[in-house]
Amino acid sequence: MTSSTARLTVGDPAPPFALNDATGQTVRLADFAGQRVVLYFYPRDNTPGCTREACAFNAVRDELATHKAQVIGISPDSVTSHEKFAAKFELAFPLLSDPEHVVAEQYGVWQEKKNYGRTYFGIVRTTFIIDEQGRIARIFPNVKVEGHAAQVLRALAEMDQKAKPE
Repeated sequence: MTSSTARLTVGDPAPPFALNDATGQTVRLADFAGQRVVLYFYPRDNTPGCTREACAFNAVRDELATHKAQVIGISPDSVTSHEKFAAKFELAFPLLSDPEHVVAEQYGVWQEKKNYGRTYFGIVRTTFIIDEQGRIARIFPNVKVEGHAAQVLRALAEMDQKAKPE
């Protein structure tokens, strides 16, 4: 395993991807051309923080839609794990499986982590807002789950304000 060298910044083109969702269907970033995408990377299905984050995004889906944004979650979990996780919490947005962490590395979120004296590689919880032109509009690194969905909604509202003609 190697650490990702990708370091995306605001304004960069979002790296394209094609990954399977919880139903086994291939989902591509290109499928959302002309829309905003709230792309969040999370470590693992069915863990307390990841569950709270997914449920928080699920709860604000209608508000995200008013900002023309679609939420997508990506983790290294399998399609089967995503299927069970989505069903258990009635998640109504795509969860994409990145078991080889290829997309996580492209986005720079597959990094060395330390926990209880152990060093390993894994997903660093990060959210990207991708604009209608497919560019990175906002990056939320090292996300703290509590209040994060509201933080993303505020960022989308700011983007709406900037997009309004004077």
